[in-house]
Amino acid sequence: MTTEITTKLGRLYGLGVGPGDPELITVKAFRLLKEADVIAYPKKRKGSKSYAHAIADTYLNPGEKEMLGLVFPMTKDQETLRSHWAQTTEQLWELLAQGKDVAFVTEGDPNLYSTWIHMARTMQAAHPEVEIHSVPGISSALGAAARLGIFLADGDDQFAIIPATEDREEMKRVIETHDCLVFLKVAKVIDMMIDLLQELGLIENASVVTKVTSGDEQVWQNVKELKGIELNYLTLMVVRK
Repeated sequence: MTTEITTKLGRLYGLGVGPGDPELITVKAFRLLKEADVIAYPKKRKGSKSYAHAIADTYLNPGEKEMLGLVFPMTKDQETLRSHWAQTTEQLWELLAQGKDVAFVTEGDPNLYSTWIHMARTMQAAHPEVEIHSVPGISSALGAAARLGIFLADGDDQFAIIPATEDREEMKRVIETHDCLVFLKVAKVIDMMIDLLQELGLIENASVVTKVTSGDEQVWQNVKELKGIELNYLTLMVVRK
């Protein structure tokens, strides 16, 4: 007669570690950073620490945790993406199958325009037996509001978080139909957005922030001076009527 030895599966956590300031993480995120067996993080190809990795490292001693860096390709090629995500999912599964709890750290909130969303979906599809949890974090939109002293919504105000795109008419529509907006990933269309806001007479109502609340934060209240300037990917714009 043989006895089967079963290992309880590890749990997968998505930890939001905030917009940049290491103090802007929750008590729960801090606890799970300490309790998880493995810390997974987005890894840059060039070797420098990712935003989320740098925040997490503030609370970890060297060698304290098993660390797993995951590279996420910046491509729209679906075959490349499917292959990569399948590989990433299996990397995590190998650890979870050993009974190790894995905490994946992501800047901002894991459920808001985050790599975590696709990671959780692919893991759930490939290994539905895995227990998956997310821990809310402070988003860059909320960090920007605090930094700029802007009230995002009051009373019946309509507020929106919008990924900035090259669709000028759509950007115009959302500006016209909301009282306050935060445009994410605005760097690639900053010239168009400046022109549009000038056309609508709202250029003085806009502010731009890069890497909000971090040590590398930059703030522009006069956004007209950004015309023709190349900005960091982690740049957002707040428009408050």
